[in-house]
Amino acid sequence: MSDNRDRISVPSTRPPTERQALRRTKEQPLGYARPNLWVYLILGIGLIVVMSPFIWMLLSSVKSEGEIRRVPPTWVPQNPTLDNYRELFDRLDFPQFFTNSFVVATAVTLGNLVFCSMLGYVLAKSEFAGRNLLFRLVLGTLMVPGMVTLVPLFVLVANMGLVNTYGGLILPFLAGPFGVFLMRQFILGIPDELIDAARVDGASELRIFLQVVMPLAKPALATLAILTFLASWNNFLWPLVVATTEDKYTLPVALALYSVGQNQTQYGLLLAGAVVVVVPILIVFLLLQRYFVQGIAMTGIK
Repeated sequence: MSDNRDRISVPSTRPPTERQALRRTKEQPLGYARPNLWVYLILGIGLIVVMSPFIWMLLSSVKSEGEIRRVPPTWVPQNPTLDNYRELFDRLDFPQFFTNSFVVATAVTLGNLVFCSMLGYVLAKSEFAGRNLLFRLVLGTLMVPGMVTLVPLFVLVANMGLVNTYGGLILPFLAGPFGVFLMRQFILGIPDELIDAARVDGASELRIFLQVVMPLAKPALATLAILTFLASWNNFLWPLVVATTEDKYTLPVALALYSVGQNQTQYGLLLAGAVVVVVPILIVFLLLQRYFVQGIAMTGIK
């Protein structure tokens, strides 16, 4: 046989040298590594825009009233003081208002977790006539502005004798269409085989809901809890209408009423109160942020 026969070349498995790696890097297009830089830049700008009001609120809460009203405004307090916080706790019956807000927000959140998850489970995993129509009606209520239902809702609460009571502050918000939609979309992603297996084993629908569905729906429940607690804690208009005496005022209502003087608004007192109002929300979010992100990412995946 001839010595000039064709030889099969075997590719080298040796790692590239430093010179070869540098050559490959130079051969890459100029914009190859830039997308991440631009993403971080845009996110950084967005973070600054979002955080600026909160930072200014925190810094201004330790300023004097004259420095807050100064033009142009200052970022760093020249003479930091806690007088705004002292006046806040001296003028307001803070424990009473905080308790009212906490009781109302907690009760509304627990009610939404129970009732919205039940309705979401029924709409997602139960077969009955009119299920799709009922779900469309739930979605339709999301498009109704709250101002449209404010007067009829108040008339209903007044006829039930719940004006200036915790029941009047809590009952109208124990379930909401957004919570039903959120839980329904998440529960749709739970495999039907798990529920069918539980039914074959003789489990009741209530036991399936409590021991199968609810443990798997923790991310959606955490998301709903944060959003509901935030909305209820910051709710201003409904407590202002329903609560007629100071012992039923929530924090937002009390801050709005007591921070307005005879001639002008006391912004220092208002900003100090805003800082105090934001702290519980931050605590709830920090405790549930892992489930919150997971719930937002997984809701709607089937």
